[in-house]
Amino acid sequence: MLGSMTSNVPRNELGEFLKRRRAELSPRTVGLPETRAPRRVAGLRREEVAQLAAISTDYYTRLEQGRMQASAPVLDALARVLHLDDDQRAYLFQLAGKTAGRTRRRGRQKVQPQLQRVLDDLTSTPAIVQGRRGDILAWNALAAALVTDFSRIPEKHRNYPRIQFTDPAMRTLYADWEASAQISVAQLRMEAAKYPEDPRLIELVGELSMRDKQFAQWWGEHRVAARTVGTKTLNHPVVGELVLDWDTLTANTDPDQHLTVWTAVPGSPTHERLRILASWAADQNLSASPSTS
Repeated sequence: MLGSMTSNVPRNELGEFLKRRRAELSPRTVGLPETRAPRRVAGLRREEVAQLAAISTDYYTRLEQGRMQASAPVLDALARVLHLDDDQRAYLFQLAGKTAGRTRRRGRQKVQPQLQRVLDDLTSTPAIVQGRRGDILAWNALAAALVTDFSRIPEKHRNYPRIQFTDPAMRTLYADWEASAQISVAQLRMEAAKYPEDPRLIELVGELSMRDKQFAQWWGEHRVAARTVGTKTLNHPVVGELVLDWDTLTANTDPDQHLTVWTAVPGSPTHERLRILASWAADQNLSASPSTS
């Protein structure tokens, strides 16, 4: 009797559990674009789960087939991608023989008051404050006029790399979009080395890898870059070509917050066009982020 009961238990319970959970999710549920092409499997494909979890398809396939042991960070990523509740997450870790200790979650960042005051005083210079992963924490009105109206973007999507890859207008705004986007990917790689288990960073990389083949390619090249200085040429739809130097200042009170400013050589055509843009922004009622000071 005992033998007949145990013979019906799946040999690879972890794999069966993962398969059933991904079968319950649609691409729309996890933020992937819908396509008209017929899907041969219910729910998410293996490669979609793998990319959203920022692991290789081969790794995930071997895990489902019971030929691979998953680490705790990978289990955490899969629990997030598969939208597991607390009980399901605990069960996943139990099946994998791991302790279901929570990865320490960092709270949502808020702009440092010192940076906010600097931002408030910059009325003729575009500037933004970025946090971890390139999240946009604050901006002034001229930055909204220069790049995009950040207030119209949901807070959870207010991330510079994400905007660069998902907003079509960014590809025409940047004279050399590819070079700028590659720098963003390289900076994100630096973040991943610093916080390899950050669930929001893992989610961001997975989403962009699925949505954009160039992002996936550049991410796989493992290039890195720090936020320092540089020059950008923008083709602005209102004032035309802008050649801007950008510089990054880091807050001593929170090294994960950076103030980026765009400036132009005094007397240059770009300097004059920034003044025109500031006037246009005022007419359009483009606003800065709400002050926290």
